Amino acid sequence: MSISADSSYLEQRTERTKWFLRDRFGMFIHWGLYAIPARGEWVRSFERLSVEDYQAYYEEFNPERYDPKEWAKAAKAAGMKYAVLTAKHHDGFCLFDTKLTDYKSTNTKSGRDLVREFLDAFRAEGLKVGLYYSLLDWHHPDYPAYGDSIHPMRDSEAYKRDPARFTNYLDYMHGQVRELLTDYGKLDIMWFDFSYGEVKGEAWRATELMEMLRSLQPDIIVDNRLEASGEEGGSIYTRNPSLYSGDFASPEQIIPPSGVTDEEGNPIPWEACITLNNNWGYCASDRAYKTAKTVIRKLVECVSKNGNLLLNVGPDARGEIPRESLNVLEEVGEWMRRNGDSIYGCGAADLPKPEWGRYTRKGDKLYAHVLEESVGPINLAGLAGRIGQARLLADGSEAYVSRPWNATLYPDDAFFNFARPEHYTYPLPDERDTVVEFTLIEE
Repeated sequence: MSISADSSYLEQRTERTKWFLRDRFGMFIHWGLYAIPARGEWVRSFERLSVEDYQAYYEEFNPERYDPKEWAKAAKAAGMKYAVLTAKHHDGFCLFDTKLTDYKSTNTKSGRDLVREFLDAFRAEGLKVGLYYSLLDWHHPDYPAYGDSIHPMRDSEAYKRDPARFTNYLDYMHGQVRELLTDYGKLDIMWFDFSYGEVKGEAWRATELMEMLRSLQPDIIVDNRLEASGEEGGSIYTRNPSLYSGDFASPEQIIPPSGVTDEEGNPIPWEACITLNNNWGYCASDRAYKTAKTVIRKLVECVSKNGNLLLNVGPDARGEIPRESLNVLEEVGEWMRRNGDSIYGCGAADLPKPEWGRYTRKGDKLYAHVLEESVGPINLAGLAGRIGQARLLADGSEAYVSRPWNATLYPDDAFFNFARPEHYTYPLPDERDTVVEFTLIEE
């Protein structure tokens, strides 16, 4: 099967991403040998650790408390609809039973195919599944080392490598992707990471890689990181994306100020990947966890801009998600249970952002996410005569659409409040995010 970056390809992208734009909220899981030093997933690069330095973690790796069924239950209870696990990160260690290297979890004391167990557990909970695969590999002998901008051995001349041998690594990388696509059942997402400098696009034999991927799993969706960040000409942001531009943009640790569009202003599927604390991989000293309130509001912000939120957890060396992360997920899940209708299947409302919060919308349902306390009735700018039923989403109780006696200067606006009399809007029923569902009347 060949693919072309024409209108039919864009139509295929639209069809492939329908579930993604409906589900909106997913779990990212960064996990590997780096959970043992517990200083983040880039520890090899930052501390310039050689393969020999890092070997002790490989020999020690044995996450006896790894229970992906518990991970899957936690994700589902949080309201997440899909999850992505690092099958191989930049250090080259594989959490799956690849036939192309001995550097894998099945050869450690663990002896387990951790990817297969993850996929089985999350599928059993009804969640869609994806795998992260690093295009980089700091373990492979033919991946550029000395002189590379981020390789752990970038400053050691002893690691000079023949550039012609890079093709050996590409064969290996393509072979591992093929294994993941053929040996592990239907995958919903392939999350590649990442291009940099001159190592981008066809340096990865990207067209060939994508043609293989589409031939094996035509419905899978792919991020845009076979391209370099900000790449011009044929990127996902242009009118004519390249064959390997992917299905969705993947802003990292940032929520784009106005969402993501192509150069003509058409919305592009996108997903902000965000950490729960300040590291992707487990970092024992990092206690700066975001609150549930922050996570809820950032999820709402993404959806209000037609985007998704992929929220990361970093399990520890024993295989457990930190309790701090689980506590946040539990509280987010409690809010989602009552207010998820304002997230799933929703997108931008095509209305100006209100000063008190944000809107999301699904068909004739407009969701007002009230984030800021009000004095008096809450203004719905430009919506006079357009509001039918109004309900507090969390419990279904009636909200009151009104025309305050002192609002004569705002004939085009509607107002609402939570009780009688009409100035009863303080305090908010839910200070994290009070959601009011309005049924819109056609103009």
